[in-house]
Amino acid sequence: MTQPDERESEFRITRDHLKRLMKSGDRHKYDYGHAVVVSGPPGQSGAARLAARGALRVGAGLVSVFCLDACKGENAARLDAIMVKAYPDDDGFADGLSTLRASAVCIGPNLGLDWESHGKLLDILSLGIPLCLDADAITLIAQDPEPIKAVMHPQVVMTPHEGELRRLIPDVFARTTCRVSLAVSAAQTMKCTVLFKGTDTIVAQPNGDHSVVSSQGFAHAAWLATAGSGDVLSGIITGLIAKGFDVSDAASLGANLHLRCAEKFGPGLIAEDLPEALPAVLRQCFETEDHVK
Repeated sequence: MTQPDERESEFRITRDHLKRLMKSGDRHKYDYGHAVVVSGPPGQSGAARLAARGALRVGAGLVSVFCLDACKGENAARLDAIMVKAYPDDDGFADGLSTLRASAVCIGPNLGLDWESHGKLLDILSLGIPLCLDADAITLIAQDPEPIKAVMHPQVVMTPHEGELRRLIPDVFARTTCRVSLAVSAAQTMKCTVLFKGTDTIVAQPNGDHSVVSSQGFAHAAWLATAGSGDVLSGIITGLIAKGFDVSDAASLGANLHLRCAEKFGPGLIAEDLPEALPAVLRQCFETEDHVK
């Protein structure tokens, strides 16, 4: 298998990215989209709250955590600007989600690995809403891929780490160690954008196009190896999609901003710090706009 040159496709923030990140005084919150994060079962909804915080900080106009009634109290106790939307039971999931009019949805962080969770994933994909799939959602796909592939659509981005990607495409791992080839193969297999996490994060599309978001040059990137960091990244990507970014652009830009947050905060970083670092990161990006292409 040919080994692509990652240096030829290294991601850079452009002036157009910054223009679309900025908010305008003549627009209102509904112009910046509604990001919805699906919560896990009772006692396991912290990951959804982390993702929701990332979506809110990156500029989505509205953000909701969508959860079972049994989780409503624990989420409401921890959230203020983020709305809590509840459904009565698993049978009410699809109808409840469709009434939210989401611009983008994040599903997977601590979702669960039971058949009810698998059904929720199928329900969301069937709606055709732009979607970020992470964590448990990726594992569910690996366990039973064919029903998911049947409803997969181009406005989906998956965000696997190496273990999750290996479960999705074990045969490709047996043939190559090239991270770009692995990401592109996964994107072609799943018919969606794939963000392959790592020291060099690869964002690949089914047509073979890809970008590389390198951590080289970013101080303290190693501190991103902490519980919940990936949940925040998924939320940032979902917020960018809600704002109108294409899923591939949202994935590359989100990964870059994620690294910049680690650089800004420094040693001691935990997942809760990442959304709070975003305002300073965005401010710095806007202040240096004249130096980007």
